[in-house]
Amino acid sequence: MPRRTPHSALDRPRAPRRFHGFLKAASVCVLVTGLLSPLSPAAAAGTAAEAAGEATTGAVGGAAAANDYCGGRCSDILPPGENGSATLAQILLNQAFGILPGHAGDQLGPYADLAKGYPALTDDKINSFFNDASFGVPPDQVASTVRPAGRSDVTIVRDKRTGVPHITGTTRYGTEFGAGYAAAEDRLWVMDLFRRVGRGQLTPFAGGAPANQQLEQEFWRNAPYTEAELQAQIEGAAARHGARGQQALADAQAYIDGINAYIDASDSGRYFPGEYVLTGHKDAITNAGTIEHFKITDLVALGSVIGALFGSGGGGEVDNALSLLAAQSKYGLEEGTRIWESFRQRNDPEAVLTVHDGKHYPYAGRPDDPRGAALPDAGSVVREPLIHQRTGSAATAAAKRASDAAARNALSSARRGMSNALVVSGRHTASGHPIAVFGPQTGYFAPQLLMLQEIQGPGISARGAAFAGLSMYVALGRGQDYAWSATTSGQDIIDTYAVELCQDDHHYLYRGTCTPMEKVERTNSWKPTVADSTPAGSYTMRVWRTKYGPVTHRATVGGKKVAYTTLRSSFLREADSIVGFQMLNDPGFVKGPEDFQKAVQHINYTFNWFYADSEHTAYYNSGDNPVRASGVDPDFPVWARPAYEWRNWDPATNGADHTPPSAHPNSIDQDYYISWNNKLALDYSSAAWGEGSVHRGDLLEDRVRKLVEAGGVTRAALVRAMADAALTDLRGEDVLPGLLEVINSAPVTDPTASAAVSKLQDWLAAGARRTETSAGSRRYAHADAIRILDAWWPLLVRAQFEPGLGSDLYTAFTVNLPIDESPSAAHGPTGAHAGSSFQFGWWSYVDKDIRAVLGKPVRGPLARKFCGNGDLAACRDVLIGTLKQAAGTPAAQVYPGDDQCAAGDQWCADSIVQRPLGGIKHARISWQNRPTFQQVVEFTGHR
Repeated sequence: MPRRTPHSALDRPRAPRRFHGFLKAASVCVLVTGLLSPLSPAAAAGTAAEAAGEATTGAVGGAAAANDYCGGRCSDILPPGENGSATLAQILLNQAFGILPGHAGDQLGPYADLAKGYPALTDDKINSFFNDASFGVPPDQVASTVRPAGRSDVTIVRDKRTGVPHITGTTRYGTEFGAGYAAAEDRLWVMDLFRRVGRGQLTPFAGGAPANQQLEQEFWRNAPYTEAELQAQIEGAAARHGARGQQALADAQAYIDGINAYIDASDSGRYFPGEYVLTGHKDAITNAGTIEHFKITDLVALGSVIGALFGSGGGGEVDNALSLLAAQSKYGLEEGTRIWESFRQRNDPEAVLTVHDGKHYPYAGRPDDPRGAALPDAGSVVREPLIHQRTGSAATAAAKRASDAAARNALSSARRGMSNALVVSGRHTASGHPIAVFGPQTGYFAPQLLMLQEIQGPGISARGAAFAGLSMYVALGRGQDYAWSATTSGQDIIDTYAVELCQDDHHYLYRGTCTPMEKVERTNSWKPTVADSTPAGSYTMRVWRTKYGPVTHRATVGGKKVAYTTLRSSFLREADSIVGFQMLNDPGFVKGPEDFQKAVQHINYTFNWFYADSEHTAYYNSGDNPVRASGVDPDFPVWARPAYEWRNWDPATNGADHTPPSAHPNSIDQDYYISWNNKLALDYSSAAWGEGSVHRGDLLEDRVRKLVEAGGVTRAALVRAMADAALTDLRGEDVLPGLLEVINSAPVTDPTASAAVSKLQDWLAAGARRTETSAGSRRYAHADAIRILDAWWPLLVRAQFEPGLGSDLYTAFTVNLPIDESPSAAHGPTGAHAGSSFQFGWWSYVDKDIRAVLGKPVRGPLARKFCGNGDLAACRDVLIGTLKQAAGTPAAQVYPGDDQCAAGDQWCADSIVQRPLGGIKHARISWQNRPTFQQVVEFTGHR
């Protein structure tokens, strides 16, 4: 096993919180090494296959595949590494000595190095920072070839550089069997975790640590399904999609069979993931215990987690109502509503757009004559409790805090948005072929939620990434002569209904009849394990469900007692998207941009989809957008009455009328596309707040537009644009100039303020980037300017807006939209060390207000001027006063430290941590705001 090679861009790893027990167990390493193979699971599988007489030579490898039209210009990357499984011996060695299993971290260094290497990047250097994503494996690069379970109809070839599985089948069943087998080789433990997260049963499996409690609570509340409902979703999806649906069902079963074949092989060969021993499910000495086989309903449970994380836009209507009431209380009904709408920015004319061809796509806007609104009485709203009957460690303050956090997070799906895309038409490239740099920003985990693979078989030909446990098809990647990717779109497919209570708190009126709510419960208990020493405890999760969805709040409306429920169009339909992914993988279906758009129309999650081949580019926004009743305002709770229900809604299946494909933002061969979870198109309202004049999408828009205007765009140029945006502080580039203009509207005589302004101006002139002085220095250039802005932003926002809004309304608006999401802002929606930054914040509000105070034109202005009550001199005093306070704030206070970093360590506070989902830990890397899985593609030919 190779020792981890020190790398200039990597920081020394620390033990993850959830697995400190591994270090305590290191003393048994010598014993365990003799009991469990120290090989990586993939290598161990090869050894087992060889012992069984299966082919393990490189005979299946070959030169570039004949069906590959990329001409060597397709690349990808997915840190930290493909191998996401480790035996107990490997875990203990990693925890004690920092040794990584093979291919567990070999993509992290190249990924991290782009932050310093991008300025000098040329096309021939791209694969120094990315993997070659060509089809097939050259003979001299074959590391192993396995016929899983001795089958003759499928082989899994792994390459030497990355260990990515290349699955080739001669039958459809064999192909999918191999995909399941490879998935289990690389991600069995993660798959096992997340099928239990989706069922709300993580803590009995992995221990009662507060982080585990929070995870299971957050997701189960959104999808509290019974086993019968999980099965019904599989059957319903298959029935609704005809022959393709039946094929998807068969593919899923073959995939499950492959997973279970690997479980059996790894169990008998004793090279299963070591976490099973450390959580008490297997015995290291006797091998007693079982690893439960997978079943097809596990795929739905997994899908519900992924959908909730990345593809479920909307929600937040109760919080919207509370802030509207606060605005009306402060300013009166008419003026308060006007103030609220100006902060909501539903259709801001200055927002950066993905579809910028002038077409309008009206959806989810404010109706002229709103009907059916059910706003709560002031002070009556109470969140529905999820947790009951705590015992033991579940009754601790930490557990209660985790539960409260989960309740808040579960109700804020509008805040989950990640990923970016840069796509340029061939009319503007040096080669005449389109170029794309795109990928999902799915967070940083060890192992990753995604895995890389290539699948070649009857009706399937693709390479790319798929979520672990859902990799029967490539979710994001490339086909023979086309590539595709997605970003989270966030349009509103979730509504909140106010159901009138009758008889008691657990009966409600459904179409005039008093109807009992359905109680769905999970009682989870746990004991301490080697991996998690949390003392024994238990609790019950309880959700009350109505035909209008699960109950989230209680309140009164006009004195009537109501329960607020949340209903999303993908509820009870988690499996429906499978056919869209099947089509994307089918070379017989996707032959051009129109076919691509037809494929992704079958995906009911809220995503932006991007496409490129050698001649065309395309875009389509997917999701089952419900057709709402006339006059319903989707931003607020509405009465649960037939007049305000979705059109032709069937509560038994959650079927309804959906807007037609032509009503979704879509485009073919626009000059370029950018997406970073920004506004999609004119009049297309998102559930997310903050789509205004300053958005992180502007960082891409400004750079790509300049490249297109100059012409001759290359792959390297587009990667450089992405990487430069990934290192830029949005506040610095797009808001700081206006702030400095106000301050410099008169001479700055205060020495502290003058010094701070000088530092900020120098940093701004250098590009407002958060970059190291040199690779591996772990110190930022312009470190003091960055510290000053990090300290200044929350001070200036509060001082600028709270006096005018009042404390109650200011606080309510910060619930709708946090004020900041800098890389070190652990309080931001994505949490600490997560990479993703600058999506959520008050940058547009500050920008518009400052420009208004300066007397500059503002389209879509705030309803009034706030900074200094609109007076330039008073505003300048506000800014200088807060700037002086920020300049005097020590680094230890700005960056207070956490379990990863010492107080005051600016670089570390920003750094990205591969958050552990298992026993293997990885080094920190310097901050980059870029996709986790990323492709660089330029096809040179077409079928």
